[in-house]
Amino acid sequence: MTDTPNVAPRTWTRWFRRGPWENAAMAVIGLGIVMLTQPFSLDVYSYSFATILGGTVAFMLVSHFPN
Repeated sequence: MTDTPNVAPRTWTRWFRRGPWENAAMAVIGLGIVMLTQPFSLDVYSYSFATILGGTVAFMLVSHFPN
């Protein structure tokens, strides 16, 4: 019964690597800045701060993921 491999830690580290998630969080922050500076829609402008804040919180959480 000891011949079964332990797959859980490897799967966990494969999905929660820092690099791709940090890039996604920075893309969300960039999207929020674009939303903030666009002159066309007041609705898009009103959600820009929440988008920037969400991206910042995501970046802070993702910075604790393993490399």
